[in-house]
Amino acid sequence: MLHLRMIVPPDRTEAVTELIGATVGTTHLVVLAGAARDPAGDLVLCDVAREAGDELLHGLRELRIDQDGSIAVENIDLSMSERADAAEEEAPGEGADAVIWEQLAESTHEESTLSLTYLSFMLLATMIAACGVVLDNAILIVGAMAVGPEFGPVAGVCTAIVKRAPRLAVRCLVALLVGFLAAIAVTALFSLVMDALGLFSRAQLDAERPQTSFIWQPDPFSFVVALLAGAAGTLSLTSSKAGALVGVAISVTTVPAAANAAVALSYGEVGQTWGSVEQLLLNLLGIMLAGTATLLAQKWLWDTQRGKLRRRLRRS
Repeated sequence: MLHLRMIVPPDRTEAVTELIGATVGTTHLVVLAGAARDPAGDLVLCDVAREAGDELLHGLRELRIDQDGSIAVENIDLSMSERADAAEEEAPGEGADAVIWEQLAESTHEESTLSLTYLSFMLLATMIAACGVVLDNAILIVGAMAVGPEFGPVAGVCTAIVKRAPRLAVRCLVALLVGFLAAIAVTALFSLVMDALGLFSRAQLDAERPQTSFIWQPDPFSFVVALLAGAAGTLSLTSSKAGALVGVAISVTTVPAAANAAVALSYGEVGQTWGSVEQLLLNLLGIMLAGTATLLAQKWLWDTQRGKLRRRLRRS
């Protein structure tokens, strides 16, 4: 269940309560007239089944409550109420499968912002991966994959395509481009410093690396894994199962490919550099394609279920 707290202009309180009453899966409606001070208005509270939340939020935005008032949404971890149980049963589908598009857009917006924290994680992850590349250490590669923040902007691009939000798409693509370019440049300098200290060497890069040579040698399996990881990552975001993102992060060779490109670039290894860049672009493309397809499939599924529910309600 989701809990909604709204500040509603008094002239729209009746319309809001009618919308809540007409939305299948809502309960626990509370109206406190004149309780809000900034902005001034009525305080309206209600609970809604997760699978009905997106429809209700869409209706509230059509009433301009987000512009002239406020809408806050919280997850309810525990709700001991027979009315809440009945609301969840009435709502179409399963809550775990529901997509709250406003919540998804907000989370991808936050994770795809080109901030100091985002760049720091990107740089640190790439430098860790560089150490893994030179040492042929799979543990360091996996650790770097887990640290990398690149899935946020990639998911943002998928969301922007489905929601037809060009500004979000541009912001996410800029975050990806600047993030990876900065990571490659800084890691190349890091590699030169490590070489000067005698910790990195060209011989290590050119040696047989059975644990990490796949990073700069893309093949069809790279694209297949990227497609699977993109679908899994998108599902983990839309279902609020964030733990699955860790598995997604360590499945796709993005940050390690950027690291291998940086180290190879510092030694003038053109072949490895281009191979790593191809691996990086191939994986990003696969994730975006699968993520977008997953979101489109979820949107179609929920639109179909809501259409069936509306037809059933009209007949009854």
